[in-house]
Amino acid sequence: MDNLLTRKMQSRTATTCVLGLGYVGLPLAIEMIRAGFAVIGVDSDQDKIEALRQRRSHVQDVSDTVLADALNTGRLHVTDDPVAISEADAVSICVPTPLRKTKDPDLRFVLSAANDTARFIRPGSLVVLESTTYPGTTDEILGGALRERGFVIGKDIFVAFSPERVDPGNRVFHTKNTPKVIGGLTPACGQIAAVMYGCFIDQVILVSSARVAETVKLLENTFRSVNIGLVNEMAMMCDRMGIDVWEVIAAAATKPFGFMPFYPGPGIGGHCIPLDPQYLSWKAKTFNFYNRFIELASDINGNMPRYAVGRISEALNASGKALSRSRVLVLGVAYKRDINDVRESPSIEIINLLLQSGTSVDYNDPYVPEIATIHGTVSSVALTPANVAQYDCVVVGTDHTCYDMSMICSNAQSVFDTRHSTRGHDRDNVVVLGDGWQPDFANVGTEGDETSSEDHAHSTTATR
Repeated sequence: MDNLLTRKMQSRTATTCVLGLGYVGLPLAIEMIRAGFAVIGVDSDQDKIEALRQRRSHVQDVSDTVLADALNTGRLHVTDDPVAISEADAVSICVPTPLRKTKDPDLRFVLSAANDTARFIRPGSLVVLESTTYPGTTDEILGGALRERGFVIGKDIFVAFSPERVDPGNRVFHTKNTPKVIGGLTPACGQIAAVMYGCFIDQVILVSSARVAETVKLLENTFRSVNIGLVNEMAMMCDRMGIDVWEVIAAAATKPFGFMPFYPGPGIGGHCIPLDPQYLSWKAKTFNFYNRFIELASDINGNMPRYAVGRISEALNASGKALSRSRVLVLGVAYKRDINDVRESPSIEIINLLLQSGTSVDYNDPYVPEIATIHGTVSSVALTPANVAQYDCVVVGTDHTCYDMSMICSNAQSVFDTRHSTRGHDRDNVVVLGDGWQPDFANVGTEGDETSSEDHAHSTTATR
């Protein structure tokens, strides 16, 4: 498609604007800068804007050096004033889309961004929503706000949806080399958006509509949620039956067709997998369709932290230790390895459940210096052989690659591993979620759960 806007994009004379400078928006802005665009970054968080101006990045995938290089080009300007939208030829909206406690979509950030865009956007510009949401949001909310201002979509203004596909900490796939799905509210809208993103993304996949593009993202994460739910249920079943689910998965994965391995864990975290399927389920209910797979997977995955705490209690009891009288060290509170993102982290839920049980809990995470718990803000403790030995149980919540599992397994009184990160360090004091371990109370004193942890500091009685 050839018009003034596409020519400006192809010649890199267009100015782009990114609304929301978080895990999605800031890396996107950096790729636009690298492609030669002038970029205006807008975020309502004044502290974040000031830190960016001081060349301090809050996003792990964008280093301070990369941020400084972008600012040094003179083509990156950051502000908390949405009036800057008026200077842009294209706007990408990358704001959060959380859930309410009722699991209904919370679109207040999208609504705010849509209203700001409609107030300040210039005719002839492109607006792309990247925030994950239910099918129809781009048309109903973003398109609706623009129509109220008198814009004719596909003629006066161009509107599309392109789901973010950010995987924090992934060293192979990043913004530029991850294929980009795009769907417009009209064919012209989709084509113009594809031209823009094609200037700084290696591969663009243009689909027939924004609703298709919105549903693509939800299918991707629902697929993961359902399969993780399945394997988590298998892990619980195998624990009950005394079967090692990790061995089962490894053997099943040798099949060269018809099987894709997923792995159990303490639950699911991050902004996408726990939330996105709920957006799809909520929207489906408005059509009197009920997604039983989604609801079941959400229930299973959501209960994994509580299941993990139950297994920790069993392991402690088998050594004559009561959960309420034990000291536990949780390793890793980020929702996945080698990142600093704690959103929806199952490790933090495990910590809170342990605290509710009266357990004394500390944590270590080299990426997360402090966290908020039900007992207030706490800081990461040192990870040394002497410190590890002080705890009745060390729980591996997140398998950061920097953890020395040999040191941990050698010094810990007992280890409960939710991630199978202790493989190769098999010891009698190590229990792995889903490995089929069965508690054996035959050699425990008559006091059982009431026995103090000090009386059994080096006792391990378990059957495998």
